[in-house]
Amino acid sequence: MATGLLVPEDASGVADIAAQAESLGYDSVWSPELWGRDVFVALTTAAEATDEIDLGTAIANVYGRSPATLAQAAATLDRVSDGRARLGLGPSTPKVVEDLHGSAFDRPARRLHETAELVEQFLTAEGRVEYDGDLFSVADFPSLDADVPVYAASLGEATRRATGRTTTGWLPHNIPFGRLESAFETIDSAARDAGRDPHAIQVAPWVPAAVSDDPEDARSLIRGHIAYYVGSGEGYRRAVAQSYPDGAEAVAEAWREGDRDAAREAVTEEMLNDLGVAGDAETARERLDEVRSMAVVDEPLVVIPAGTDEDVRTQTIEALAPDA
Repeated sequence: MATGLLVPEDASGVADIAAQAESLGYDSVWSPELWGRDVFVALTTAAEATDEIDLGTAIANVYGRSPATLAQAAATLDRVSDGRARLGLGPSTPKVVEDLHGSAFDRPARRLHETAELVEQFLTAEGRVEYDGDLFSVADFPSLDADVPVYAASLGEATRRATGRTTTGWLPHNIPFGRLESAFETIDSAARDAGRDPHAIQVAPWVPAAVSDDPEDARSLIRGHIAYYVGSGEGYRRAVAQSYPDGAEAVAEAWREGDRDAAREAVTEEMLNDLGVAGDAETARERLDEVRSMAVVDEPLVVIPAGTDEDVRTQTIEALAPDA
């Protein structure tokens, strides 16, 4: 099965990690984008340092750029990488959209739907693009003739429906592994209603991962990752609460009160094992193999938490590589 790697947010050398991932047999490398790193520029440097590995955005948010800007950036990356680009889109969070980009976090599911639909037309439509939506209307521009797969990072039911109606891939994050199949049912149904084949939608879940000779250190890193997302993003809290309502609320409450240690401690063993992969190399590989074996999963993405030191980062990348 294909396996991808997400470059850590605090890693400085995207090109170096991409080259390392390619040498270890990873099928794709993905870069996040929040603040400080432009995802398309970073992946262009990775394209120049690699030959075969696919290059994905995980994610470019749908408020920070117009659909036209996203499409031309993806098409440019695809050209410089000889057809290896993948475009991961998502609505992000109110904190990012409102406090960083200065936009209203309004109608996120509709924004995702129209952006994904319009980007797809800009990339692949025959002739000139005409589009009249609720949020975007464009007219009389040629498509870019770039075959770039479009993925959506969607958690809630409405954004998952938008995913099923418009995209060729799904990037679930913080949906417990045990719920991935049932969560995909919404995407499946929406795709069928739109006359699309749900089996053609590639599922590439984020798999927070840490490998260390000290298993408790690895587990602590994953607890911190889960606590950060559940505590700081209501969409992430709701996604986890579908399986662990009491645990998710305990994490979020401690985070709201500013007690980060308590938030991490509130991540139960059951939550940790259903939301991440952690331990020594053998234990982590076995758990990742279990995720790979899920019928709904096409390509798990190994996600190393921010703040992981270089030794553990290297251990994790090497231990969970397809060629390990």
